[in-house]
Amino acid sequence: MTLNQPKILVARAVFPEVLDKLARHFDVQSNQDDALWTPVELAQHLQGKVGVFTTGSQRIDATLLAACPELKVCANMAVGFNNFDVDAMTAAGVLATNTPDVLTETTADFGFALLMATARRVTESEHFLRAGQWNRWCYDLFAGAEVHGSTLGILGMGRIGQGIAKRGAHGFGMKVIYHNRSRLDEATEAQCRARLVSKDELLAQSDHLVLVVPYSPSSHHTIGQAELSQMKPTATLINIARGGIVDDAALAMALKNRTIAAAGLDVFEGEPQVHPDLLTVPNVVLTPHIASATRETRLAMANLAADNLIGFLCHGKAVTPLNPEVLATAERTGQAKS
Repeated sequence: MTLNQPKILVARAVFPEVLDKLARHFDVQSNQDDALWTPVELAQHLQGKVGVFTTGSQRIDATLLAACPELKVCANMAVGFNNFDVDAMTAAGVLATNTPDVLTETTADFGFALLMATARRVTESEHFLRAGQWNRWCYDLFAGAEVHGSTLGILGMGRIGQGIAKRGAHGFGMKVIYHNRSRLDEATEAQCRARLVSKDELLAQSDHLVLVVPYSPSSHHTIGQAELSQMKPTATLINIARGGIVDDAALAMALKNRTIAAAGLDVFEGEPQVHPDLLTVPNVVLTPHIASATRETRLAMANLAADNLIGFLCHGKAVTPLNPEVLATAERTGQAKS
């Protein structure tokens, strides 16, 4: 560290090599003990800081921004940013960044793995075996759903959704349908072998429905009791998007009543807490938000978040800004570089 370096906060534990990278440019306060701070504690640690490295579990809203007037940039180590009130950040002149692209293929891999584990009842059958209940062969023992040749539905056809579509269409001969805010261009549709349908058609026709839609107040409980009742009783539902996209209580009831066959969930409302009813039904695969969790991908995400901090605070630019209007304002006023 040299004198007069900009001060930043790294709000959660991160790779030591990323801390070393940041320390070449900033006076870094880290949290390698990985303490989970309350909003008040986070605001206290942010005093005097111009930048913060966040991981998706730190809420950046108008209240925190008002308490931290020196803050200029928040770099999220995640592609999702529902922990950011981007409008409030823009109004306060604080840049928001995320980490798209670097996790696309890894997350798509996991999404498809979760689909297969759910369809073929992998977790359910493992629990059965571990409990010592397997004592004979049976013709329908844990008979699951076909994956190859079935209909794959995707809600939210961004980069990750397209990756899952390609895996299904090219690798498993699946018929791919999707619903999105806007239609993909013809070339991308052809690459994904995908067809745009209405939401009602998506729900009714999908054998395996994968949710990859971003979270926003308008997408809260996109899948609830009404939507689940429109699905096939043999269908599976996979959520790798964000907690809150699905009404977890309604899903638990649908699984208990066999309204749908099974679900695979990597995200939950109020995580790391999980709705207790989801823990009581056997026909659900549960994972702790690990879709992007390979060392290579998580390191790439951390480096991109670091590059956003370095780019903005040292050079007045950012790699992946969410509110680029802040960059324009900072450039005009000369406030970007610390």
